[in-house]
Amino acid sequence: MTSLLTYTFKNLPNTSKWALRFCMRPLSSSSQVQAAAASQTKSKKTLAKPNIRNIVVVDGVRTPFLLSGTSYKDLMPHDLARAALSGLLHRTSVPKDAVDYIIFGTVIQEVKTSNVAREAALGAGFSDKTPAHTVTMACISSNQAMTTAVGLIASGQCDVVVAGGVELMSDIPIRHSRKMRKMMLDLNKAKTLAQRLSVISKFRLNFLSPELPAVSEFSTSETMGHSADRLAAAFAISREEQDEYALRSHSLAKRAQDEGLLSDVVPFKVPGRDTVTQDNGIRPSSLDQMAKLKPAFIKPYGTVTAANSSFLTDGASAVLIMAEEKALAMGYKPKAYLRDFMYVSQDPKDQLLLGPTYATPKVLEKAGLTMNDIDAFEFHEAFSGQILANLKAMDSDWFAQNYMGRKAKVGLPPLEKFNNWGGSLSLGHPFGATGCRLVMAAANRLRKEGGQYGLVAACAAGGQGHAMIVEAYPK
Repeated sequence: MTSLLTYTFKNLPNTSKWALRFCMRPLSSSSQVQAAAASQTKSKKTLAKPNIRNIVVVDGVRTPFLLSGTSYKDLMPHDLARAALSGLLHRTSVPKDAVDYIIFGTVIQEVKTSNVAREAALGAGFSDKTPAHTVTMACISSNQAMTTAVGLIASGQCDVVVAGGVELMSDIPIRHSRKMRKMMLDLNKAKTLAQRLSVISKFRLNFLSPELPAVSEFSTSETMGHSADRLAAAFAISREEQDEYALRSHSLAKRAQDEGLLSDVVPFKVPGRDTVTQDNGIRPSSLDQMAKLKPAFIKPYGTVTAANSSFLTDGASAVLIMAEEKALAMGYKPKAYLRDFMYVSQDPKDQLLLGPTYATPKVLEKAGLTMNDIDAFEFHEAFSGQILANLKAMDSDWFAQNYMGRKAKVGLPPLEKFNNWGGSLSLGHPFGATGCRLVMAAANRLRKEGGQYGLVAACAAGGQGHAMIVEAYPK
């Protein structure tokens, strides 16, 4: 597929170059965008459906997202998840006994707290009678946590659910090799000295080689960075374009941070350290400095570098999701409705990172909307090349017809509405926590900019993807 895509897309108009001419527009024209959004949404109707419960997100918070190996390095995942839950309790003042269920997403599990949702909930003071479970779906794990919450509420099983996610890349489980593990288990079962000596005699020095968590796809043995590099090549996306997009993300994130727009961030007093108040991975550089970095995956000719990739991140997030009638009865003014959502999956070899391209048209059709109806786009940024490849695929009739079975393209999201407060490239990407950040960014942007509909989308390992429609709650 890659060679075919490369041949075809290098002969198409360079959509991403066209789009990037406008990539800095939100830095200088946010007032015009807000005014346009406000006027545009007056005629839009709600997505409420008869005889179906309206489900709302009341509010959401996250710990500051930090580069792994920094202030959170001595913690455990449940410490961060507990901090997010505590922050949500403080932000919303929701009574702990009013929460019917808690769901958290995570990817690399700490074996001591495999159900991190439960351990974090108990640590945050929730009743031991409140059920909690943990889900994993790679980079869309907290997306799955939220949509599981939606299902519980829509079915009438619950009225109030807390969903969230956590990842601590500073301390990942490193196992003994399988041979060493087997020998240790056999040794534990041996009952006599002769049996123990027999087991020990089989020991070899190479048994001591550690086994690190996989950084590659199990089905393909390829790292996500390699996939991003190949995807960028297939869609003829240059190194310069990728660096330009990464600079856009960092610049917009820095502006949002300076202007206090990242209101979902709550301070966290790290035990034995100072209180952390903001993300520490936002670092606007220059194209000249970025150009000096060497390829990170495919050497020496690759285009994916540390500067145009998301970085290993520690962090946690949590959102309070309710049935609308319950929220109003408790005196809350919700931020947004959670509407239609869609999960997709593709070939993990050649389309690993194209989840947003496949999920976006499906969720729009399900909601009865078009791209023109969306006021705020919040897409997960795993790599600049991944984002630009998705934009290019979404704007290609050829790709829609040959790979998606569609008659026409879904269209290009306007860059002036796209990730206006930065994205995963700059804010960070704790695998299990990013989905909640995306939803809260969309909800907060709709309130700030006067829009009505937001579209959240993300890719994930395994060739999977997710998209959701968020509707602003009426003021």
